[in-house]
Amino acid sequence: MLIIPAVDIKGGQCVRLAQGDFNRVTVYAENPMDMARLWAGKGAERIHIVDLDGSVAGLPQNGSVILDIAKFVSVPIEVGGGIRSMETVNYYLQNGVSSVILGTAAIQDQDFVRTAARIHPGKIILGIDALGGEVAVRGWTEKTGQNAIELASRYENCGIEAIIYTDIHRDGMETGVNVEQTRALAKSVSIPVIASGGVATLADIDRLLAVKDCSFFGVIVGRALYTGAIDLADAVAKTRGAV
Repeated sequence: MLIIPAVDIKGGQCVRLAQGDFNRVTVYAENPMDMARLWAGKGAERIHIVDLDGSVAGLPQNGSVILDIAKFVSVPIEVGGGIRSMETVNYYLQNGVSSVILGTAAIQDQDFVRTAARIHPGKIILGIDALGGEVAVRGWTEKTGQNAIELASRYENCGIEAIIYTDIHRDGMETGVNVEQTRALAKSVSIPVIASGGVATLADIDRLLAVKDCSFFGVIVGRALYTGAIDLADAVAKTRGAV
């Protein structure tokens, strides 16, 4: 299970939101590149980057910053936020980004997602962000009425690399990862699942690792790394059986 640090970008800065609320912003670094390099240096094998402005605008708003990270940081990066056309998919994947995350597009244009996965097999991640099991889109500003598991099931066997399942209520709150809903999703599909939202302490890593009837491809950790509640090296060591 990969420990994947999150670098969220808003207005060119590295920030964290509470429950996806754009009015509840904490700035952690003026330069997102510095944070990406820090996490890579501490043992991250992948970094999760979100263009928060892009998620609302529907197209990249911090693309140049993200491509600089892809160029100068030594580990693979996955990118989400405002990726709703093949032009944007190609923009990132042809310029050093390892994987792109499609969220809003997964609801609005199934053919686009399937086409992207066919053209770029193993490089398309499905982002499913949910409130009480109901999918939300457009930077978490709109509920869709769609069930998360039903949505994920539509994309079986089409080349999707992974699914990131985020519990919006818990995201940025350090209230503990939603193991049960994430486990339910992982058991319902063959696509690898990445847990996201609410990771607070190393105990959350232990809880995910303790699940025996399925496994998780990775877990995204945000605020807990920035506050120091979790040391990245310690978390990585747990996944490798060193602790």
